[in-house]
Amino acid sequence: MINTIVLVGRLTADPDVRYTQSGIAVARLSVAVDRNFKNAQGEKETDFINAVAWRKAAELIGQYASKGNMIGLRGSLQVRKYTDKDGNNRTAYEVVVEDFQFLEPKRDGSAGGSGPRPGPKPTPPPPGASPYQDNMPPEPPPDNFMDDDLPF
Repeated sequence: MINTIVLVGRLTADPDVRYTQSGIAVARLSVAVDRNFKNAQGEKETDFINAVAWRKAAELIGQYASKGNMIGLRGSLQVRKYTDKDGNNRTAYEVVVEDFQFLEPKRDGSAGGSGPRPGPKPTPPPPGASPYQDNMPPEPPPDNFMDDDLPF
């Protein structure tokens, strides 16, 4: 079965990088992607698509990307169902990033450049502490996961 998504767009905010209890980096990001056609009023519309990156990709995106940067993402669509803190059932759609590319050169001395962002690097939480809300995506399979491990 095929589940591949390729996106090119601009980050709507700085990526949010955190660490799971086991120390795995996870970055949440949102990408604004223009549609290829115009609406009835002759205007282009934009979709805002959520994505999540794991491990080294999460750390690199968090370190070098910022709001407004053009980025290319390749990944798969993931649908999660969860119950929010008010007891409402929710559904989240997001792209799980498998590969990415920064699509703009570094802008020297200007905000929104693709160089390392100043400030402290997020640190993994202490054992037993959870830095996440109830709606965090599940952890990805381990790096050594093989298709042979699937029951079908």
